[in-house]
Amino acid sequence: MGQKGSKHLKLSKHPENIILSPNLFDFKYIIGKGGFGKVWKVSLKKTNELYALKEMSKAKIIDKKSEKAIKYERDLLVKIKHPFIVNMHFAFQDREYLYIVMDLLTGGDLRYHVSKYKKFNEEQTKFFLCCLILGLEFLHFNSILHRDIKPENLVLEDTGYVRITDFGIAKTYQKENSSETSGTPGYMSPEVIMGKNHTHAVDYFALGVITYEFMLGHRPYNGKNRREIKEKIFNSQVQIQRNEIPKGWSCESADFINKLLQRKPANRLGLRGASEVKEHPWLKDYNWKDLYEKKIKAPFIPPCEDNFDSKYCTNDDNQIPPEVKFKYEKILNDPANIDSFKDFDFYGEYLEEYKKKSKGKKEIQNGINLINERFVNPHEQIKNYVDKRDQSIIDIGLNDSLIFGGGMNIIDLLKNPEQNTYNRNSEIEYKFKKKKQQSFSAANNSLMRAYNRQNKKYDNKLEVVPNSVNDE
Repeated sequence: MGQKGSKHLKLSKHPENIILSPNLFDFKYIIGKGGFGKVWKVSLKKTNELYALKEMSKAKIIDKKSEKAIKYERDLLVKIKHPFIVNMHFAFQDREYLYIVMDLLTGGDLRYHVSKYKKFNEEQTKFFLCCLILGLEFLHFNSILHRDIKPENLVLEDTGYVRITDFGIAKTYQKENSSETSGTPGYMSPEVIMGKNHTHAVDYFALGVITYEFMLGHRPYNGKNRREIKEKIFNSQVQIQRNEIPKGWSCESADFINKLLQRKPANRLGLRGASEVKEHPWLKDYNWKDLYEKKIKAPFIPPCEDNFDSKYCTNDDNQIPPEVKFKYEKILNDPANIDSFKDFDFYGEYLEEYKKKSKGKKEIQNGINLINERFVNPHEQIKNYVDKRDQSIIDIGLNDSLIFGGGMNIIDLLKNPEQNTYNRNSEIEYKFKKKKQQSFSAANNSLMRAYNRQNKKYDNKLEVVPNSVNDE
């Protein structure tokens, strides 16, 4: 799909000074769509590594009052990393979108495959379920309830191993959680549907629904809406009878499903954790160690490189009605929404330390930008500003990048104030990589807000007045 535009600035060629932006990625094509945007297959230009990039409209999120849910998902993904979960690598934003960069799994989700093949055999299903159990075991150990386990959120590697994705409605366990009733009808546990407090057993109920579906080709409780499904759950406890077990499936597999589908959580397999599930006769002899190390050959291998519905391939941004575009633009321009996604960015483990240093550097750069002819004593203002910062900020190489008029750098100025020959009418040179003047304004305004939060406002109005902007 080519390169995607960005309003972010890339301040340096060095990784420690990178501000992540869409320009760092090559956008291949769309592989999925969601309520707030699209999922792209992308490659990081510098390394050619492939990722899945989730692009979400800020205006849509704000319009649906989902800011907290999106930030909660981001915070959750920062904390977790596991071989049976789709892990996050980066998170960043520009004026219009939020971006989450994750593992790319080309095997497709299980909804795509179950709609294509209708059913799976016992060996294949057991392998899928064991992968999920390892993922759920990790989540539950960390007190996380996924709460939306379904085929759409289970994605295959090209080797056939399954991972869990989409933590949009996941929650950290709390004893009082009866108000958390979000989920997908058909896979939701009875206690969630009826608005009761619930535990990790909700995820094992969904596991039972999926296993039932893979065995028989349909869900145990079907209905057009939540009300119909609720009525069916109230009316009967679904149980697979011996004469309903398909050829090639064992009685132990049916018993496993029946125990997962118990309407009362107290009777449900998994209430006491993953160890209880692993000890069931159907799974008791499974080689969990080899599975975790991914040494077992998967019984189902996705047939080609990309397994997804072709209807997702089209970019329909141009089909948004003008009145909706106007509405979204109004939301983005509302000053009340400026900090809606503060602290969303995540640069990954190996860039996190560099990001912290870079942030300090940018704040000082902005402090210097603000010192123009409107300030009475620019040297004192700079010195006072820097003194408030941790001394380590000065040690990261500011003298290589921040230059005063006349060639004096900030380190020399602070050490030898008597040598200050700065004239308040002189120009301060800005060197940013940019393509448009708007890019400079957007970036510098955000830095100015950070500066103003940490320093009192002076009597004179503070402005950013770039005397020159040089392209490199």
